[in-house]
Amino acid sequence: MYAFVLISLDSAREQDILQELSSMKKVKEAHILFGEWDMLAKVEIESPEALGTFVMNEVRSIPGVKLTSTLIVA
Repeated sequence: MYAFVLISLDSAREQDILQELSSMKKVKEAHILFGEWDMLAKVEIESPEALGTFVMNEVRSIPGVKLTSTLIVA
């Protein structure tokens, strides 16, 4: 399954965080955005449960990540 994760940052470390996200096997694309959200990551993962674990343990643990919103593709 695919999901998009919107990410808000509390620091100006966009390039560092983009590199870290891009190096994760489950992240297929990652982009810096202008606007309310700072980044967007496209994730391919096995299940909603695995997605929740991935976002909580991997994405939210990155220093500088303030807030996430996960959108599961229908």
